[in-house]
Amino acid sequence: MTLTREKLERIQTSATNRRVREIISAVKAGTLVSRPDFQRKLVWTNRDKLLFLDTLLEHLPFPEIYVCAGEVNTETAQGTEWLVDGQQRVSTIVSYFSGDPLLRLGASHVPYRDLPAKEQERFLEYILVVRDLGKLEIQDVREVFQRINSTQYGLNAMELANARWDGAIKKYVQRLAEHEFFATRGVFTASDIRRMLDASFCLSLVITMHSGYFDDTAEHEDYLERFNDEFPLENEFNGRVEKAMTFISSLDLQQKSRWWKKADLFTLLIEVDEALSRGLDLDNNEVELALCNLETDIKLVAEHDEGIKRDATRFELVSKYSYAAAQGSNHRKSRRDRGEIVRSLLNASGVGAAAIPTASGHTKKLRK
Repeated sequence: MTLTREKLERIQTSATNRRVREIISAVKAGTLVSRPDFQRKLVWTNRDKLLFLDTLLEHLPFPEIYVCAGEVNTETAQGTEWLVDGQQRVSTIVSYFSGDPLLRLGASHVPYRDLPAKEQERFLEYILVVRDLGKLEIQDVREVFQRINSTQYGLNAMELANARWDGAIKKYVQRLAEHEFFATRGVFTASDIRRMLDASFCLSLVITMHSGYFDDTAEHEDYLERFNDEFPLENEFNGRVEKAMTFISSLDLQQKSRWWKKADLFTLLIEVDEALSRGLDLDNNEVELALCNLETDIKLVAEHDEGIKRDATRFELVSKYSYAAAQGSNHRKSRRDRGEIVRSLLNASGVGAAAIPTASGHTKKLRK
C-alpha cells in the first residue's frame, strides 16, 4: 500500500505541547500504545537511555513524537492513540519514572524517587512536542512510519543497522574494518567505506567465526541486538582475527592477487582461523603454493585451457570454487563451497605435507 498524493493531502497534522506527566499517565492508562508490528524494537543501549535522560533532566529539547488516532470504543466513547514514532524515548521516560531495574542508572544519575520534590515536578512538567497525524488506516500508519525513518536513497543492511544500533559489537567491527591489514591492501573501496560495507564484511567475519557460514547478512540483526549493550567475546575474537591476519600477511601474495578480493579474502580469513583454532601447524610456503596454484588454475579454467580439463577431479574442484566466488558469493552455499575447498588445501599444507601441483603441471618457486 502506497500513500498517494491525495491521501497525503488528507492527513491533518498538528503539533501540540504535552507534559511528560501526561505522556506517563497515558501510557499507564493504556490510552497511548505502541504498535509493535510496525514499530522498531527497543534497541537503545543503556548508555543511550542515560544520555536521553540527561537531555530531559537538563530541560534541553529533543525531536518531536508522532501519534495518531487509535481504536475507539463507541459505547464508552473512550479511545486510544498509537505511538507512531518515539517508542524508545517514551519507554525510557516511563522506565525512569517507574524505577525499572532494567534501566541501570550510573553514579551520576539520581533515581526519580530520590529526586527532591521540586526536581520531580520539574521533570514531570517538561514540555515535549507531539505531532498528531489524526485518523489513519493501519497500512497508512506503517507507510508514514517508514517515511519518517527513511532517507532519500535505498539503505543497505548495514546502513539500516547503523541507524538502529550503536552498541558494542557494531563499534568493534567498525574498528576492525579500519585495521591496517585491510587498508594497506586496498581491500575496501571508498564506496565500500561510505556505504559501511567494510563494517558489514567484518561483522559477517565475526559471526561466521562464532557460528559458521550463513546467508548474506541474515544474522546481522540478531547479533547486533544480542551484543548491543556489551560484547564479552571481543578479546577472544580480536586475538583470533589478529592471528589469521598475521599468518596471511606472512604469505608472499601479490597485491593484485585474487586473495585480496573481498569474497576470497573472507573465505581465507575464516578457514585460516578455523585451522589455527584446531591446532593445525600451517606451513607458510606450502599454503602460499597451494593458494597460488588454485589462482592459476582458476585463470586456466576461465581461458578454457585444455590441459586442466585432463584432470577431471581438479577441474571440477577449481570450477566449483570459481563459480562460488563469482555467483552469489555471499550466499551460504557459495561461502560453504569456497570454505570446503580452501580448508582441504590448508589441511594438505601442514608441516611435512607434499606441495599440491597445478593440474597443468605448473609450479611456483617460493622464497626461502
